This record gives sequence, C-alpha cells and structure tokens, in this order.
Amino acid sequence: MTSPAFVHLRLHTEYSLIDGLVDVKALVKHCVKLGMPAVAVTDHANLFALVKFYKAAQSAGIKPIAGADVLLYNPTEPAAPFPLTLFVQNQTGYRTLTQLISRAYRENQHQGIPQLMSDWLESNNSGLIVLSGGRQGQIGRAILAGSEDEARRLTEHWLTVLGDRFYLELQRTGRPQEEAYIAGALEVAMALNAPVVATNDVRFLAPQHFDAHEARVCIHQGRVLDDPRRPHDYTDQQYVKSPEDMAALFADIPEALENS
Repeated sequence: MTSPAFVHLRLHTEYSLIDGLVDVKALVKHCVKLGMPAVAVTDHANLFALVKFYKAAQSAGIKPIAGADVLLYNPTEPAAPFPLTLFVQNQTGYRTLTQLISRAYRENQHQGIPQLMSDWLESNNSGLIVLSGGRQGQIGRAILAGSEDEARRLTEHWLTVLGDRFYLELQRTGRPQEEAYIAGALEVAMALNAPVVATNDVRFLAPQHFDAHEARVCIHQGRVLDDPRRPHDYTDQQYVKSPEDMAALFADIPEALENS
C-alpha cells in the first residue's frame, strides 16, 4: 500500500511581504523534483503571484491551486483577527475571492491590516473552498480555550454555510499547542462528520532558508534578530516538505493527507 499523496495547500511566496520567502519559479521546480502533482499559493491578502505562478506551474505540468490567506475580523479583540485560507474552485471563485480581498482593503482595515467580516463570507462564497486556520483560527482558539461547545457551534455554522467546502486544518510544525489543538479538532470532526486536512503553513522553500526568513519577519516588525522581546511565531519546519515527510508526520491521520 502506497502512502497517501500530499499537496501543499498553505504557502506564502515572496509576495507575502510580511513573512514569505518562496520564489515562485523555484517552488515549481522543487515540486517537480518531489513528484508533487499540484501545489497551492496562498499569499497574505493578495493574488500578486498568481499570473507568474499559473504560467510556471502549467508549463511544468503541475496543477496550480489559486488562493489567499485572509484575516477574519474578531469583534471582541480587533487586534487579534482569525486566519482563514480561501481557495478558488473555478472562475466564479476567482471573482468571489478578488471581491472579498478588495472589499477588505477598501472597507475594513485595522491598523493597516485588511480584514474580512464574517457576514461578507457568509453571503459571498460561491466557488470557494475554506480552511479553518488551524490552531490560530476561530475554531482553534475556542478548542485551546477549552470551549468545546463553542468550537462545535462554529464548525456547524461554517458547515451549514459552506457544506463540503469547509475543512478543519491540522498542522505539525513544532509550534506551541499544536497537538492539543489536533486532539480537540479531531473530536469536533468526528462528532460533526467534518473533514480535516493537513497543511505545513509554508514560508520558505528549504530548512536552510529559515534564518533568512526570520530576518525578513524582523524587517516587517521593525525589530532586530537578537531582540529578546521579539515574538517567535515560526519554526524551521515550515518549508516545502516532501509527500513522504508529510506522510510520516501524519501517519496517524491519513485522511488529512488524502483530503489535501
């Protein structure tokens, strides 16, 4: 029996100025080398890489998956919005995604950061597939706060809105509370028959690029690398891992690989 195939679904390129380092053409070459049939680019609140990515992927025989990481407005704490990942299923989905991102920039920036309102996505989601944002998403934070009823309510809500186009996102990148979140997410998924999917929240191509990535993050934050107060939000595991590496990492949850 062969290991389930894996496709990277959450990935920031150099067009995510806040924390991305992946060169688009190098990404496509790397995916060919790893034997990956497809890959997604989900830059932070933009589609700037899309044309370059689409052309490079098509010419290399890789299926390009278009999407974006966005932030959902948090009414109780506007400075801590919830991440979501939105994917384009078709031409309609592309239009929907551009409308949502444009509206966030025009109508709902907080401290210069564009954010979606929940009701926008509830009323305008045609052609989109949505990932929950992992442990940092609204459902993830409810799970880690011990609010299982709230996590179930939110999951039920998005399953009602999106149907089979909503997935609970699982990550194992060596960051705090990932396993506690995964345990809670799997309970919610089993209770509600919600699908789960694994991502590696990619920010750079290979492990040796981590230091350069951290420098980029510091530039965005206006900090220096040795600042003791600097938040460490990333690990050296957030690179383009091979399908074999991801299969080993999620050997206990093979459906999360298959769903990718």
